[in-house]
Parts: sequence; C-alpha cells; structure tokens
Amino acid sequence: MPEYVAELREAVERATPILQRMTEEQSRRPPRPGKWCPREVIGHLIDSASNNHQRFVRAQFKENLVFDGYEQDAWVSLQRYSEAPWNELIDLWRNFNLHIARVMQVAPKDERLRKRARHNLDELAWKPIPRNEPATLDYFMSDYVAHLKHHLTQLGITDA
Repeated sequence: MPEYVAELREAVERATPILQRMTEEQSRRPPRPGKWCPREVIGHLIDSASNNHQRFVRAQFKENLVFDGYEQDAWVSLQRYSEAPWNELIDLWRNFNLHIARVMQVAPKDERLRKRARHNLDELAWKPIPRNEPATLDYFMSDYVAHLKHHLTQLGITDA
C-alpha cells in the first residue's frame, strides 16, 4: 500500500475531531479579509475530492492524465459553503476522503506507476510537473494528499 494512503487516512482521522470542536462562529471567520473561512476551506476540499475521485478512477482506463479543471473560487462561492451546516460539511469531507483512500489503495500498482507522456499536471497538480516530463497516477494521488494537508495546516491543524 502506498504510504500516502495511510497519510490521508491519518490526516482525516486526526483533523475530524479538531474540526468538530470549532464553534459555529469560528467556522465562519476567515483568517483575513478576502480569504476563505474554515467552512469554505473544507468546501474547497470537498470539491477537490469530488473532482479528483473521478480523475483517479478514470486514469485507470486512459492512456493519458489529461483532465478538465474547475474554477475553485466560483465553485466555493456558488455552493455557499459559508452557509452550509458545519457538521454536514465535516462528515462529507471525512467520508469522501476515506473513500478516496480506498480507491488509492485498490488501484493496481502497475496503473499507479505507469508513466504517461501526455498529461496536464502542469495545470492541475498542486505541485505541478512540467508538461514535457512524464507523469504517473501515483504522483497525482500523492500530490492530492499533500494539497489536503496543506489546507489543514492553513486551518491550524498541524499534526494532520
């Protein structure tokens, strides 16, 4: 099992009770004007989970790693995460990510490690890979976990 699968599960399980202890007010308060509040950060991570779940599954049926992007800020705004019930957001985020960990775990090793010359991880990945270098699904999955942990750190959850 790839190390990042355990990292994802651990991050989710460590962060969940911390998020649940946030008050309604704390979950609605952005750290600075113009920044996302914790509800919007978790909403963004739900959107990331939704988009990347499909990418991780579809990649196993494709010869490339070329996927559609999405407008992060517009998605967060449109779905009004700042108004959504906090516990529902936490539960959805937790359960979706535990499912993604399972998808990662059962992905065949040869599919995860297969080098793909065509990709757009220079646009989609949190830590991009140059378009002229081959990419793997394994890298993309690991990058997803790093992105999630980055946002948890932004919320003050440093041991995730």
